[in-house]
Amino acid sequence: MTKVEGEYDIEAVRAEWIGRKTPLYHGRYPVEYDPIRRYCHMVEDDNPLFLDPDYAATTKWGGVIVPPVMTDYFAGGGAWPEEDEPALILQVPTRGDRTINLNISWEFIQPARIGDRLSRQTEIEDIYQKPTRLDPRSIWIAAKTTIFNQDGEVLAIGRNTMVAHRRPEEFAAELQESGG
Repeated sequence: MTKVEGEYDIEAVRAEWIGRKTPLYHGRYPVEYDPIRRYCHMVEDDNPLFLDPDYAATTKWGGVIVPPVMTDYFAGGGAWPEEDEPALILQVPTRGDRTINLNISWEFIQPARIGDRLSRQTEIEDIYQKPTRLDPRSIWIAAKTTIFNQDGEVLAIGRNTMVAHRRPEEFAAELQESGG
């Protein structure tokens, strides 16, 4: 988190950051059958569309597809080596350095298939100030991540909302100064 010391201008932050996008980031690994199989066995998902190539070939998809929740995995950088740059949502300047991830929702538009190479791009959609019990001037950040296949087709859209707040002792003096 990028904590701003001193005066914080929410409108300047909004003007600079809303609409900002990451470069298109290419997933480290192609979509492969074995990680899908291992994942499905781990979570006890026995859907033949994910596990049985012979069955999947007879469906409208024409072959094994990725369980929707794994789409993000194949569009990512994997567990190792770690990425050097923090997520875009964590780069937005805020008053405090305490963060809470409030929700993540996904819309899966079309499936990923074996052999696909997935990519992702994240965009800051909104930044606003809204009080919480933790901080009367908490900063809320909404971001959208779009996942594409190698042909540039959109496979999934994820939305994430995060709140950044200060420690109570950081805004206690502010309340006293303002007579609050």
